[in-house]
Amino acid sequence: MPNLLRRIEVVAFPKVQLLDVAGPLQVFATANDLAALDGQALPYDPVVVAAGAQVRTSAGLDLGTIPLPPVEAPLHILVVAGGWGVYEACEDARLVDWIGRRAKAARQTASVCSGAFLLASTGLLDGRRAVTHWQRCAEFARRFPKVHLDPDPIFIRDGDIWTSAGVTAGIDLALALVEADLGRKAALAVARQLVVFLKRPGGQAQFSAALSLQERDGRFDDLHGWIVENLRGDLSLDRLAARAGMSLRSFARHYRQATGRTPAKAVETLRIETARRLLEQGLAVARVASRCGFGSEETLRRAFQRRFAASPQSYRERFAG
Repeated sequence: MPNLLRRIEVVAFPKVQLLDVAGPLQVFATANDLAALDGQALPYDPVVVAAGAQVRTSAGLDLGTIPLPPVEAPLHILVVAGGWGVYEACEDARLVDWIGRRAKAARQTASVCSGAFLLASTGLLDGRRAVTHWQRCAEFARRFPKVHLDPDPIFIRDGDIWTSAGVTAGIDLALALVEADLGRKAALAVARQLVVFLKRPGGQAQFSAALSLQERDGRFDDLHGWIVENLRGDLSLDRLAARAGMSLRSFARHYRQATGRTPAKAVETLRIETARRLLEQGLAVARVASRCGFGSEETLRRAFQRRFAASPQSYRERFAG
């Protein structure tokens, strides 16, 4: 389709996440802006569609939309946004049916963040790999056991279906779609214009490690704060149990019930999370390894590679301010 506008429809609904809609939309709009500056034909025709003429986002901003088009009309990409309203949207049988049928006319279909819930409700994700916001992965896995959920990637492509992680990952996904359509040079130009990475390293785990420990039970929050302040010290199971005022056996059992992981894994998580922040501040890798209690640069490197699929040095070079 070199000389034809590629139709992009972003599906919105009441209490949709504003950035889930605006992020991908701006990527495609910027691709148009840059093409116009170069005297080239516009590559995209991006629109926001919804069941109603106007949709109020969860941020309180109203979006003007166009009615859901006929399901058989030609379409390049269908993008399903997410947000707190996705649960009610999943109960809208008409909308779910329309998305399922509209996807058949689309060359590619994508979801942003929790939009994967709405896409999965159509059955389109059954048997496919998919990702959604890290905070909703456990719920998604329970609700849609036929979907092969992978909680770490920023986005996943499985055939003609794309899914992305939390919120801003929709920008990463849209850039990948532009790259697939127009090539790396065009996608890189859009990324530079928006001042974002064309492909950021690692997965969404890098943004959720410490937060996930605080989501399930608040009883160990003080302990987590103490651990972060004493990363270079003795953080053995005995020491942690004593700090929590519990027997060794009781602490190990209750901690795993509350956080979903062992104390040793939690300590490593907090060490890595702190190391990540220090690297972003520009500290040398050797200094970070020492301050975070890793003992050596090699130990830090192995832990970082497991968690982020990137070395501490490359992460520092990419993210240090």
